[in-house]
Amino acid sequence: MAAVADLIRVLIADDDALVRAGVSLILGADPGIEVVGEAVDGAEAVEAARRLRPDVVLMDIRMPRMDGLAATEALRAGAPGEPGPAIIVLTTFNTDEYVLRALRAGANGFLLKDVPPTDFLRAVRGAAGGESMLSPAVTTRLIDHVVRTDQDDERRRRADRARGSLAALSDRERDVARAIGEGKSNAEIGGELFMSVATVKTYVSRILGKLDCGNRVQVAILVHEAGE
Repeated sequence: MAAVADLIRVLIADDDALVRAGVSLILGADPGIEVVGEAVDGAEAVEAARRLRPDVVLMDIRMPRMDGLAATEALRAGAPGEPGPAIIVLTTFNTDEYVLRALRAGANGFLLKDVPPTDFLRAVRGAAGGESMLSPAVTTRLIDHVVRTDQDDERRRRADRARGSLAALSDRERDVARAIGEGKSNAEIGGELFMSVATVKTYVSRILGKLDCGNRVQVAILVHEAGE
C-alpha cells in the first residue's frame, strides 16, 4: 500500500461512463493521485487490478457481469501474502445491503457518489494511508438495516459468531477493539487507554491477526454485530 507522500495509483470501476469521467476529473486535479485505469464491470476490475496493481480501487457496487461485491471478494482472495489494493465501494444508497456485504468481504469503506469532490480526494488519500473510510454511525445504520431484513436465526448466528471471535481477545485487546468500533483513531485510542500510538498500532495488528480481519472496518462490524 502506498505511503501518502507517494503518488497514489487509482483504478476506477463503474459501468457509467459519466461517473468514471467525473471521478477521473476530480482525482486528476490532485498532483499526488494518478488514475491508472478504468473498468466497466467487476470482471474487468479484477483483471485490471491484478495487472496494474493500483493502491486504491474505487468500486461501484452494482455492475453487470460481475458486481462490486464479487469483485471485492475476488481481490481479497488473491495471492496469499500479497497485500491487495485498498477498496472503496461506490454507491448511491447509504443503506444498501450489498455495501455491508462488501465491507464484510474486506472493503475499506464506502462513498456515496454524490459527495463533494474534496471527500473523494480525502477518501483516496486516507485509504492509501491505511485508514478506514467509514464512520461508526454509518456502520451502525448499515448493520441495523441489514439486521432488520435478516431472519431471527441468521441474526443470532451472526451475533454468536462475532462474540465467539471477540472471545479470543484479551481484556485489553477488547478495549482497543471497542474503540475501533467507535471509529476512534490510533491517537484517540492511545489517549483514552493511556497507551502510546506505537503500542496502539501493535494492539491493532494483533487484533487483526486474531480476528482474521483484513482491516479496521471488519473489526468494527464484528464489534457492532456482537453488541459490544
